[in-house]
Amino acid sequence: MEKLKQRVGEIFFPDDPLHKFKNQTLPKKLLLGLQFLVPVFEWGPQYNLKLLRSDVVSGLTIASLAIPQGISYAKLAKLPPIIGLYSSFVPPMIYALLGSSRHLAVGPVSIASLVMGSMLTQEVSATEDPTLYLKLAFTATFFAGLFQASLGLLRLGFVIDFLSKATLVGFTAGAAVVVSLQQLKGLLGIVTFTTKMEIVPVISSVFHSRDEVSHQNQKPIIQNLLLFLIGLLMSMKNPKLFWVSAAAPLTSVIAATLASFMFSSKLHGVKIIGHLPKGLNPPSMDMLLFSSSHLAVAIKTGIVTGILSLTEGIAVGTTFASLANYPVDGNKEMMAIGAMNMVGSCTSCYVTTGSFSRSAVNYNAGAKTAVSNTVMAAAVLVTLLFLMPLFHYTPEVILAAIIITAVIGLVDYRAAGRLWKVDKLDFAACLCSFVGVVFVSVPVGLSVAVGVSMFKVLLHVTRPNAVVLGNLPGTQIYQSVQRYGEAERVASFLIVAVESPIYFANSTYLKER
Repeated sequence: MEKLKQRVGEIFFPDDPLHKFKNQTLPKKLLLGLQFLVPVFEWGPQYNLKLLRSDVVSGLTIASLAIPQGISYAKLAKLPPIIGLYSSFVPPMIYALLGSSRHLAVGPVSIASLVMGSMLTQEVSATEDPTLYLKLAFTATFFAGLFQASLGLLRLGFVIDFLSKATLVGFTAGAAVVVSLQQLKGLLGIVTFTTKMEIVPVISSVFHSRDEVSHQNQKPIIQNLLLFLIGLLMSMKNPKLFWVSAAAPLTSVIAATLASFMFSSKLHGVKIIGHLPKGLNPPSMDMLLFSSSHLAVAIKTGIVTGILSLTEGIAVGTTFASLANYPVDGNKEMMAIGAMNMVGSCTSCYVTTGSFSRSAVNYNAGAKTAVSNTVMAAAVLVTLLFLMPLFHYTPEVILAAIIITAVIGLVDYRAAGRLWKVDKLDFAACLCSFVGVVFVSVPVGLSVAVGVSMFKVLLHVTRPNAVVLGNLPGTQIYQSVQRYGEAERVASFLIVAVESPIYFANSTYLKER
């Protein structure tokens, strides 16, 4: 029983989360427990005016990016644009209380929006029955949050580790291609467009609808894409110019909206967003469907988007935590992201997580704590209460350009090149994931990614690498004779290193080997 207890502790509690509660008084234990569950009570007492100044600057900076992206990503998920702004208001405030990352900027993201849109439209049409579609989106968001919080509470975060870096590189690149192709409808002003997301039907639909292409869209498309790309390149070459790429989307939205308003009589065929309601998030708890015939698809969509958003959020959080040299608790992050999605589903929000583009801007803008999320939420609140009528004339073509620019960074060709050099099997996994998303469907691509990752794990377990060792002359060091040309085998001996534990799954193979 002692061995079993020790083994279970090593698997599920490697960080021994209760060690700081030992030998403490009851009031101290209660305080530590509160700090453990709500991290703001841990760093809040040390908060000062200098930190607030930095957080206000970074919060306002990411708000300029979050507002246009929120509207754009909601349309990507086939949801009303206002839902994207609602999702940029409540979840960031929840995360500021419960999250452990100082730089994670929370809100809607492209991948989760795309997956939710593609999976729900297979069951319900967003145009024919928008009310039912909205209810399913909120229900899927609730189950995504429940799944995420459960993983953190039960300390099962290792489940998301089965989505390897290689498969994620392929999946996100494929998703970026699919997202960009979906924007051709708005960019070209096409009315008759396919509901499918694969590359072949989309290209075929564009070809057959070429007579519907609006030539009035082409000039603003080129201008805004150039503006976004110039801003992106400037911020990549000089991180101090982060504000250029951060301000470009909002600047384009403002300029395009003004132009659309002033020349509305001359711009025929250019679609605009239209009316956006003012006011705070309306409650949506009564819209959650727990006894519907569509419950299964809502649960499936919630789990898939929950895994993807959790993987992205934790990866982004740990990346910037390592840059700033502070720890991030993965299980706390899961509970925080899960809690904000469950609360969000009851306040007219859909799936949210940490965005890499907004978090990078947040980091470069000098954010010191999660208060920057609260400042961003305050800016979105002002927009919801007073500025919504200003977005009435915003052209949809601008939103499409914003989405394309945002997802360009998801195509990490350098990472794919490194995979080819380091591990051909990893590159094959990356390629399979990419092809599955682009040519079949997003859910199938995700399934291929998980399947290839699992296959690779089983392959390493059942077929471990075994190398022959030789002595490096003049030392007592033994290394692989294949990797080290100078290593010399010891006469009359065969020294083999098995790069895996030996147990039932590989014992027969190793004996034969």
